[in-house]
Amino acid sequence: MTNSTTSARRSPLYPALVIILICAVIAIAAWTATSSPVLSLNSTPTPTHGAYFAFAQIAKPTYTPSPTVIPSPTAQPTNTPEPVVVAEIVSDSNSVYTAPNQDAVPSYGGNKYILVDISEQHMYVYEGDALVYSFVASTGMNNATRVGMFSVLDKIPSAYGSTWNIWMPNWLGIYYAGSLENGIHALPIMQNGATLWEGYLGVPISYGCVVLGTYESQLLYDWAEVGTPVEIQW
Repeated sequence: MTNSTTSARRSPLYPALVIILICAVIAIAAWTATSSPVLSLNSTPTPTHGAYFAFAQIAKPTYTPSPTVIPSPTAQPTNTPEPVVVAEIVSDSNSVYTAPNQDAVPSYGGNKYILVDISEQHMYVYEGDALVYSFVASTGMNNATRVGMFSVLDKIPSAYGSTWNIWMPNWLGIYYAGSLENGIHALPIMQNGATLWEGYLGVPISYGCVVLGTYESQLLYDWAEVGTPVEIQW
């Protein structure tokens, strides 16, 4: 009787004690989780030392360009011109040209004939009645080329005109104008090697001579003979 009464009185308190015990365990566990550095997931670590910094002034490096080395110009060799004996016309072998008698007309028994037409600026070369060559030519400026009947007085592979300091290849002398001999020749070559009057054939450009192209003058030079008649007309 007594035991039964005691059990009946204790039975309503027992569940309450169990609940209180569980709550206490949960509370302890929660407190431990929040206070432990190992188990804390949301805590932000606090630095153990302060941040120390200072501004440093660093000089900006300056670019100094290397000096440009300008090479000294190489001295060009100076071509020493070969000595030429003073004369109006000399050959390319530097020998003095001996002018023929201006009044003498070379005898000629062939059938070759050269005709220069100033109005057409053209040359016609005949052998007998056959036209052998027909060349564009240039005569003298301001009617400097004389008209008349002449003949080839001499042949020089390359004559030097000392008055103008030019070389005249394939020279065929035909008449004298004072102390100067006029002739038929190729486009002149200046001392620097340039061709004078190139591109101007067909118009009066010379100082009195009859000028042909380089190739054409070579053909005429090889064909003509000393004494070949030369007629220059308007």
